[in-house]
Amino acid sequence: MDPQLSSPTYSHGFKETWKHTMLLSLQSIGVIYGRLSTAPLYVFGSIPVEDLKPDESAYEYFSFIFWTLTIVSLLKYAFLVLRADDDGEGGPFALYSLLCRHAKVGLLPNDTSANEVMQYDVGIPFKTKLKARVKWGIEKHKHIHYLILFLALFGSCMVIGDAMLTPAISVMSASSGLQRLIESLTYIPVPVACAILVCLFALQHYGSHKIGFIFAPVIIIWLFLISGVGVYNVFKYDHQIVRAISPVYIYRFMRNNINMDRYRALGSVILCVAGSEAMFADLGHFSRKSIKITFISLIYPVLILCYAGQAAFISHSVSQKNLNHWKDFNHLSESVPLHIRHVFIVLSLLASAVGSQATITACFSIIKQCLALGCFPRVEVIHTSNKINGQVYIPDINWLLMVLSLGVTIGFHDTAQIGYALGTAIVLGMLVTTCLMSLVIALHWEKSLFVSASFLVVFGSIEAMYLSSCILNFHRGAWFLIVLSVFSWTTMLAWHYGTQKKYEFDLQNKVSTEWLTDLSPVLGVSRVPGIGFIYTDIVTGIPAFFSHFITNLPAFHQVLIFVSFKSLPVPFVSPTRRYLIGRVGPKENKIFRCIVRYGYCDGVKDTDDFEEQIIRSIGEFISLEENDLESLTSPDGRMIVVGKLMSAGNASIPLQVTSNMGSTSFTNSDTEINEQGDSCVRRKKVQFLLPANSPRMRTSVRDELQELIDARESGTAYLQGHSHLAVREGSSFLKQFLIRTYVFLDKNCREPHMALNIPHAALVEVSMVYVV
Repeated sequence: MDPQLSSPTYSHGFKETWKHTMLLSLQSIGVIYGRLSTAPLYVFGSIPVEDLKPDESAYEYFSFIFWTLTIVSLLKYAFLVLRADDDGEGGPFALYSLLCRHAKVGLLPNDTSANEVMQYDVGIPFKTKLKARVKWGIEKHKHIHYLILFLALFGSCMVIGDAMLTPAISVMSASSGLQRLIESLTYIPVPVACAILVCLFALQHYGSHKIGFIFAPVIIIWLFLISGVGVYNVFKYDHQIVRAISPVYIYRFMRNNINMDRYRALGSVILCVAGSEAMFADLGHFSRKSIKITFISLIYPVLILCYAGQAAFISHSVSQKNLNHWKDFNHLSESVPLHIRHVFIVLSLLASAVGSQATITACFSIIKQCLALGCFPRVEVIHTSNKINGQVYIPDINWLLMVLSLGVTIGFHDTAQIGYALGTAIVLGMLVTTCLMSLVIALHWEKSLFVSASFLVVFGSIEAMYLSSCILNFHRGAWFLIVLSVFSWTTMLAWHYGTQKKYEFDLQNKVSTEWLTDLSPVLGVSRVPGIGFIYTDIVTGIPAFFSHFITNLPAFHQVLIFVSFKSLPVPFVSPTRRYLIGRVGPKENKIFRCIVRYGYCDGVKDTDDFEEQIIRSIGEFISLEENDLESLTSPDGRMIVVGKLMSAGNASIPLQVTSNMGSTSFTNSDTEINEQGDSCVRRKKVQFLLPANSPRMRTSVRDELQELIDARESGTAYLQGHSHLAVREGSSFLKQFLIRTYVFLDKNCREPHMALNIPHAALVEVSMVYVV
């Protein structure tokens, strides 16, 4: 894997060139647009043959497809929704984070913190003069906050369900074409589909960058093939099909010959926009410009030609004289000329695997965002690119999706039933995006309420129509999506609820700083050599588990550092703004507090040199403490932002940590001080360099830096609270269910210290039972 960068390429001053845009456009074809490009394999094929009658039904269905692609995929997503990125990130949680920043709707523990040290300037002032009444109404009513969070969680569940169903239906549709080609092999679709699925998920660890280059040529050839076949079918079978782009045929469908069965078939038509949501959810893997250019100039016209050709073939096939001439005429493979059908089948098998990539990568992105905002159990996140921070791979989720996709393929073994479930996932995900987007238009873009309401009514009404047709297919396969979504949504909600309750308990049971600094001598607390890292969720005071530890074992290290990770509702936090350092108590106590701020797309916890970064930040804080002008006030004292790249300043900047034989050096422009130890053991050396125009290093600063280095060489220990939630007697059934679900997930997911790369030998866990 490529090493992860601490800041994203597109969020901090990187200027995207046209050459780079074209390169990303090529990769996006293989990652994002494989889904939209392979949808023709199952759109018409999942419509029951009996609903394709000799009248103008093919024209009417094609008219629906044309206008759905135009309004939903082109107008809504390509032109509007892609503009609502959150610093280069997309998806339901990106919209939710925009609302958290521009309206006080956050319910997550980090959002409710009123502590000044958690503020982060994103460069966009919050304007209160417009829509003040609407914002006040939303901020006042707590149930609206819950509704918005539930919408974001539900939209994320739809992306997860989409990532499980799309691989199954894509490879099943292609392998069914192979069965029709080789009729003697009756049971070939399911085994072939399962083999392709295993190979597809096994490739995910290579990342979007490499997969995009591998899959892009396949999709490009596939696009040229289906567009050529489409043009061929239009001229050969029914060139009048171009008239179906008129919305008059939609009106005829709704007015004449409408019945429950034909209306139910619209649940298959919505599959034509399968992959549109992935355009937005995969935004962190590419750039908005590359995604938009590729769709408008290539994907959209090719799909229109393909669907037009297939509709022309179906229109010709359902005529009375040709009704019995073709079998399974509504499948795309049947419309391909016989002399290239073998090539088409082989290519469709490859393209179907590629078509699933968009939803898989979107699922990884969404789950990473949920993780950072405390709405998903702990899993391992691996960054696969050193250029685009949003390209991630989550092994646990990858293998879970593979098992579920295999289960769907083997259990249903029918593209129609899988299509009903997939159509429901697509339209529900789009409805969530529409609702959140309408709020973003009003509260973030600060457009008029009429514009926001128009967006909701126009796109919401279209998606509501498709949703009503999908509900009619509940018993035919859509029930499985509902069951899966309830399971996923419950998991995310229970994890969020448990995380919030633990945080609230920590806040209510923390002890004051004076307890540690004033009462420690009374309790007979002794200081031992070394550095102790205390990981806690609170940013002020002493956590309850540490006071419990000191009461039973009155000793702690020479240097004590309270470390808190705090997620902000932004995608990325610059390394120069990430660390806040302050003291706890008087200087002679050598107790520090470090607040690590990160965005929901940052991977701060995954860094292997995290301990060294904290120590360097402490060293910089010691030098900056007396002169720094940019500081934030906290109840514990002054907090200083460290990590700034200073071209000219008045403080020492830690540069590197190296190994040497018993020497530690401090260097500035005037003097160099070397302190040689008597022992010849191998020691670590920390070098501090002062800028040329800085004053001489004060003796007190130098002594404290030396003490920090000595403590680092004496060893490091990590103290972490391990809390267990218990339900209070007499609690409601819902509360008991959520807490017990959280406890089960907490016991079976990855341990926190695994995510922090803490050595097991140096880890001390303090267990406490929280009754809520």
